[in-house]
Parts: sequence; structure tokens; C-alpha cells
Amino acid sequence: MKNNNGLYIQLYNIHGLIRGENLELGQDSDTGGQTKYVLELALALSKREKVRKIEIMTRLIDDKEVSKDYSVKNEKVNDKVSIVRIQCGGRKYIAKEQLWPHLEEFVDKTIKYVKSVGELPDLIHSHYADAGYVASRLTQFFGLPMINTGHSLGRIKLENLLSSGRSKEAIEKEYNITRRIKAEEKAVFYADRLIASTQQEIDEQWGVYENTNSEKFVVIPPSVDLQRFFPYNEKREWDEDAHKVRNHIRDELWKFFTNMHKPIILSICRPERRKNISGLIEAFGQDKELQSKANLAIFAGIRKDITQMHDAEREILTEMLLLMDKYNLYGKMAIPKRHDVEYEVPELFRVAAETQGVFVNSAFSENFGLTLIEAAASGLPVVSTKVGGPRDIIGNLDNGILVDVKDPGNISSALREIIGNEKMWRDFSNNGIGRVYNFYSWDAHVEKYLKTIDQVLKENEESPKAFISTGKKMLNFKKMIILDIDDTITGDDESMEKLKNLIEENKNDIGFGVATGRHVELAREKLDEINFAVPEIIISSVGSEIYYRDQEEYIFATGWEAHIKYQWKPERILELMNGFDFLELQPEENQRDYKISYNIMGTKDDIKKARDTIVKERIKANLIISHDAYLDILPYRASKGRAIRYLAYRWNIPHDKIIVAGDSGNDEDMLRGELLGIVVGNHSPELAKLKGRRRIYFAERNYADGVIEGIENYNFLQD
Repeated sequence: MKNNNGLYIQLYNIHGLIRGENLELGQDSDTGGQTKYVLELALALSKREKVRKIEIMTRLIDDKEVSKDYSVKNEKVNDKVSIVRIQCGGRKYIAKEQLWPHLEEFVDKTIKYVKSVGELPDLIHSHYADAGYVASRLTQFFGLPMINTGHSLGRIKLENLLSSGRSKEAIEKEYNITRRIKAEEKAVFYADRLIASTQQEIDEQWGVYENTNSEKFVVIPPSVDLQRFFPYNEKREWDEDAHKVRNHIRDELWKFFTNMHKPIILSICRPERRKNISGLIEAFGQDKELQSKANLAIFAGIRKDITQMHDAEREILTEMLLLMDKYNLYGKMAIPKRHDVEYEVPELFRVAAETQGVFVNSAFSENFGLTLIEAAASGLPVVSTKVGGPRDIIGNLDNGILVDVKDPGNISSALREIIGNEKMWRDFSNNGIGRVYNFYSWDAHVEKYLKTIDQVLKENEESPKAFISTGKKMLNFKKMIILDIDDTITGDDESMEKLKNLIEENKNDIGFGVATGRHVELAREKLDEINFAVPEIIISSVGSEIYYRDQEEYIFATGWEAHIKYQWKPERILELMNGFDFLELQPEENQRDYKISYNIMGTKDDIKKARDTIVKERIKANLIISHDAYLDILPYRASKGRAIRYLAYRWNIPHDKIIVAGDSGNDEDMLRGELLGIVVGNHSPELAKLKGRRRIYFAERNYADGVIEGIENYNFLQD
């Protein structure tokens, strides 16, 4: 599934709103600099001849609260770049902290998409922890070279939130921080390279992760589009639209300012607590001298109605309004409701520079600080937090002052120092303009990025990684044979050997799996004992578990677990069933996380009582009876048949290309429906009711010989 005519790269940016043009940065806390970086990286890569195809993999959103653009399944951005939207967790917009339960669905549907395309990417690049989780799962399955960019890190966020007085319980509830940190640890482990913006990010942020390996890191700072962010004093031919943008900005600011002839202190950020917007307003509000010299303009995201925003954003914006009122900043402070990222933001920097203003990043910590580079390219000096990436940026560009933003007085003092000193302002302005290309142009960024990819691909060619050896095979399989073990494969040694040979002769084209009531360890022991063909997939514990073959081992399918665990209440089921003397709980070794097993010592009416009790208690569960002697209680989404249908969906294999065979009641679910069913001649009486049903073949011969008879009946090997 490879094409050697150029690089095929997938960029994973799952949360947030991303489209090919006119990005809605600041729409909410999930739509910020990361979104912009990913799109601009894709566009910059598309200009290189060695790059053939770039896909931005994101979540499909069909929600009346956001643009219909985000519901387009495949958006063509240019002849090389497209945005592929995968639905997971429904169609409504969901904050990134609430996406964690749905990421396995994203993995499943991405695999389905990859198989439909018929080509694996040369490399996958994940952005943020959620995409890191997805990419880790994909590289496990397919051995794909993987690059990860954190953008911000959970352990650092947790530390900051705890230091601000938040409890661990509250943080966990709001941010799912434990799952995020685990995903980041997984990404560090599986990634071939981790891209950091600064050395400080490697040493002080990634350095606290258990799986960190310094050899995996490479510093490639984000870059700025110098065609859009050009110096305020550089004359360019403006079209009519550009004039409209500039006039619109001035009209917006005139709504707030009584004197437009003062320098503008500009801030552009999302309404988040860590951005410390209140600290900037306090710095301005407490300094009368600064108020007399300058105006303050804060563009804090995009809003229509504060009362309709998420709690955290509403709190920040409400606090801004209260501080504006507290310090009586009317006529001196602007907080416009929206700004157009594509066209207005570059002009905002230039308008502020023309007034000899200053850009401020007042965040308590900043992983990088892309807006500082945009300000530099526009010729606008900066005052910034000294924590994080800004230290490297200001160190490279020498275009502003770093301060401890925890004290608002430090911010106001630095602002007065620049605004009151014309020589300093011009030196900082010229430094930013003169140095930004060498350090932060997209040409320089892409050059280093592609060299990194070349190194990763070379390493993988010399020592390929394939964590789950079944993965690439499953992409090629167009058919599968899935069989019960006991009394379907086993029972007659001679016919079992014939079936084994048939399976092994076709193993490159037809995937083989088993579906059994045994748990995975016992299933493997039995298959070893009879020296049968090695299955690529084991569906065990009556369909409550799926395992993929990895060389000599089998890896638990977390995707299936995520699918079936919804509303599973094992403690309550055990409590209810303990009241029935006709059920005997089987030994502990027969119990599994998603299977409770009993011996039946009663009648069918007794079993009906058990079933009715579970229904009456509104517990969703699947009760499976085998040989009229055993009862297995599973999550309501779990069974052999549903597990097989899940695999068919995930790996894009049509139902009529999958043969299943069994002999007892716990096989009934997989024999029904659109799969090609085979009931062997030695079947239990409980399967007799299936006679005459479409796509269920009752073999005359027993055991493995009956399976062979069924395969021949369907002409399964012929096409």
C-alpha cells in the first residue's frame, strides 16, 4: 500500500475548528495557535516538490452553532492538501476535554478510511495529546513512522492549576487530566521524533515525563507567513478589500477610544485563565501615567453573547468588563467582540505599530508564543512573560522586554519604558523586522522539518517497527474465516488437519480468526495443543474480548473495550444473580472484566426469571446460554457476532466476505445476519431453530469436515 512518487503525510489535529481558509481563531479555547500552525505547515509543505500529498485529519462537526464548513467530509484546500473529517462522539461540537471517551471511535474510523483509500501514509504527525493518543494506536497497528508535537502539556497544566489553588478532584473533573497525561506518555514512547519549539520546552516541560528520551527531540520553532505579516512601514499595493479591512479596524477601535492618536497596547489571545488578561488590565488600570500615554486593545477570542459562552470563558470575559469598570477605563480600553484572523490580525499588528504601540503577551506561561513572532514581523515591539518559549524568541530577535507577569507593575513598567523611549522602540522594531526571516520563516521551518522526516524514514527502513504484525495484513485482507474452536475445529483429527492446510494455503489473502467462549490464554493453549493454524485475531470470552496477533503474542483491542463498556454494571449484576439458587458462579479464572459466567442448575423458566430481573432493573446486558448448561452475562454490545461485525466495520470487509462457523448456542449470534454462516453437523439442538434462514448453511458432515463442506458450498475460495 505504498506509492513512491513523493511523501504522503497525515497531520492529526482532532479537536478545534479547522478549515482551509479564514480560520476562526479564538472561536473558543480549543481554536488557537495550534490550528493555525497545522494549516500553515500543510500549506508550506505542499510547496515542496518531494511532498505528494498532505491530509489534515480532524473531527467532523455538524452543529448549527458552528459553520457548515466543518461538516464537509473531505475539503480540498489545494492540489496537494485536503482536510479529512472523521466523525466520532456524535456530530455536535465537543470541547477537547470531553473527547477522550470517543478517541477509539476516531481510531476505528480512521483505519476504515485508510483501507478505503488503499494506501498508508509515509508518516503521521500528531498535534496535542488527543491526536498523540490516536497516532500511537495507529503506529501500534501499522508500524507507521510517527512525529508528535505537544503544543501544551498536561503535567505542566496540572502543576499550574494546583499552584493556583484548584483541587485535584476539580481538575480531574474539568480537564480529564489523568487521561491526557497517560496519552502524552504513550505519545512520547511511540513517537520517532518529538518536535519542540524551544530547548526550554524539552528540558523543563517534556523533562518531567517518564518516557522522555532526549535523543527523540528536535527543536523546530513555529514560523510566520511573511507574505501576510509584513512590516508596518513597507509600502505594498493594497486592493480594495485591504482598504476595507483597515477601515473596519479603525471603525471598531473608534467605538471604544476617545483619542485615537495615542500608541496602542495590543493583546490577542484566547479567554483563558492562564493568559492572565486580568493582570494586563490591572497593569494598565493602576498606572495613570500609562493611561495618559496609550490606549489598550484586547482581542480575547470571538463572542456573540457572553451569557451563552462556556463557563470558563464567560468568567474571564465578565472579569474583563468588571475590571474595565473598576478602573474607569472607558474611552481608553477596547474589547472588540470578534476579529478576522485571515485578514484583520496582520493589519491589527501594523495599525498598532503605526501608532508606535506595543504588543503584550501576559500569559503566566507560554509554550511558544507565535503572536510574538507575528508582532516582530510587523515591526511591533513586545512585552512578554519570561516563562517558556518567549525567552528563546526574544533572545533570538531582541525585539522587546521579558517580565515576571505575576506582578502587574512589571508589565506597566516595561510598557512605559518602551513607549516613552523612541530610540528603544525603533531599535526593537527594526530588530524584529530584520531578524525574523532567519529564525522564523516557513522556508527555514520546512527545510528542517523535511530533514527530520528523512532521518525518521531512513531509521524505519533500516529497522522497521511493527508493534502489531496483524495490522498491515488486515489492510490487505478482503475476506475472513472465523471459527469456533471446541467441536467446530476440534473433534476429528483427520478433517482438522485438512482444514488447517486449507487455511494456511490461503493465509496471504484470507484472514483467519477464532471466536470462542474460552478466555484468550485457554484459547491459545488449546490451539497449541492441537497444533492448528495460528489465528491473526482471537475473539475470546464469548465475544467480550478481541486480541490481535503480534508475532508470538496477542494484544488486547482497546477499541472494542471502549465500544462495549458503556453502561456495564458488573457489581450490580452479581448482586442480583446471587439471589437465584439455580445459578452457580463459575470459578474466578472463568470470570473476566466484561464477562460474568454461571453454571445453570435450573429450567428455562428459571433463566427467564434471571433475564426479567435484569430487564426490570434497567440494566443493559446480553445473556448467552450454551448447551443449556452455561450462562454468560456480557455488556449489551458484546457477543461473538457483534465483535465480528465490529471487525468487519473497522477493517472495511463486507459481511458477505466473512465465513463464520459454530456448533452451540453461544455461536448463534454470529451465525445470524449477513455473514456467511456454517452450522456443523454435530451442532447442539439449540441451533436447530436457525434452519431455513438465509445465509446459514447446515452441513451434513461433522466438526472441521463440516466447515470445509460449508466453505465449498459458498464457493468462498473461488473469487
